[in-house]
Amino acid sequence: MQLGRVVGCVWATVKDSGLEGYRMLLVQPLDSDLRDTGKRLVCTDWTGAGAGEMVYWVRGREASIAFLPGQPPSDATIVGIVDSVHRAAAKTSKPARQPERSHDRKGVASSPGRNIAPPEN
Repeated sequence: MQLGRVVGCVWATVKDSGLEGYRMLLVQPLDSDLRDTGKRLVCTDWTGAGAGEMVYWVRGREASIAFLPGQPPSDATIVGIVDSVHRAAAKTSKPARQPERSHDRKGVASSPGRNIAPPEN
């Protein structure tokens, strides 16, 4: 399933007889950030969606399954109207900052806030 927004209606007075009685809408696909992506496409409508509504649609063999027992010759069908979309906040992958290491006069590495004495000889 993919997200899209209904941007128009398609009227066809001459069409395949298998499409008689089926509503066809123009859909703009949306990406995961709900921005327009790709080319608009014609979808048969199983839901009764209207202009401006966000929908989810299927492509391929699944496009005609929504209309069973009828099977219109459609390769894209709107199968749901989206009420809302909730996304998890994007995680940032910044590495944790490591404390800077310094060297004392004897060349022994130490971290800030630690007093590490060199071994006694």
